[in-house]
Amino acid sequence: MELMSIIVPCYNEQETLEDYYREINRIREQLENMECSLEVILVDDGSKDATLDGMKKLAHENSWIRYLSFTRNFGKEAAIYAGLTHARGDWVGLMDVDLQDPPGLIPGMLSVLREKEYDCVATRRVDRKGEPVIRSFFARAFYKLMRHISDVEIVDGARDFRIMSRRYVESLLELKEYNRFSKGLFGWVGYKTKWLEYENIERTKGETKWSFFKLLMYSIDGIVAFSTAPVRFAAWLGLMFCLLAFTFILIIIGRTLMFGDPVAGWPSLVCIILLLAGIQLFCLGLLGEYLSKTYLEVKKRPIYLCKETNIEGKFDK
Repeated sequence: MELMSIIVPCYNEQETLEDYYREINRIREQLENMECSLEVILVDDGSKDATLDGMKKLAHENSWIRYLSFTRNFGKEAAIYAGLTHARGDWVGLMDVDLQDPPGLIPGMLSVLREKEYDCVATRRVDRKGEPVIRSFFARAFYKLMRHISDVEIVDGARDFRIMSRRYVESLLELKEYNRFSKGLFGWVGYKTKWLEYENIERTKGETKWSFFKLLMYSIDGIVAFSTAPVRFAAWLGLMFCLLAFTFILIIIGRTLMFGDPVAGWPSLVCIILLLAGIQLFCLGLLGEYLSKTYLEVKKRPIYLCKETNIEGKFDK
């Protein structure tokens, strides 16, 4: 019988664990009828509520549920990597615990993979109902920007919810970088992906842990991780202003020789100096962002540290 592993990152999700368990247990029975057993790997990303206690309770009552808990909050990307590292399944899935990723799609996703035409079945939202307008606007702008500046395919509305083949997962585990952006990594490894579309589903309980600022920082990580376009943009911007400055020098010299009074226009000169200073600081910030990522990479720190688990093996990776 085949085995499917489902990785579920959790951060302060004590309110949704039981609901998720009921839904995934129902799907487990359907999978068993399809000759596929299920294991669920719950990853506690340093939760401050009773999430870990809920995981322990479920794992104690169900042998097919495994869990591991981080020493602190390392982020969802680290939780995904930890789950992939410990997944034993022939098929490996990834989904959120808040039921915004409909578990009912899993049997159909497995059927598609069994046809051997695809190595990954992923999902994307076709709308953003229930989201703030500003958040939706910036999300769409991010995906549009990434399609233009990156060689990696990142589909608009793509969710982390997906089922992958074992060779797909092994390829992902070859990428051991510290600064991880999974949506980009999924596309970078290649392989053929089938996309399933569904309408947005709002959380039934709890609140999202992704504020606008966190999403903004996450998008910046994605741009830096999968495109050098910002650095090239800074270089071209510097060249353009050098040419512009040289042109202005010629104009000022010509005007002085023809009309004199070179002191006139100092307010506009101050504005130009401030503009150029701002652009220089912006470009330095872009370079600093790339340098900071390099700095973190060369330290070779572990992606996560585990303090407690019912999974055999090493704690840290």
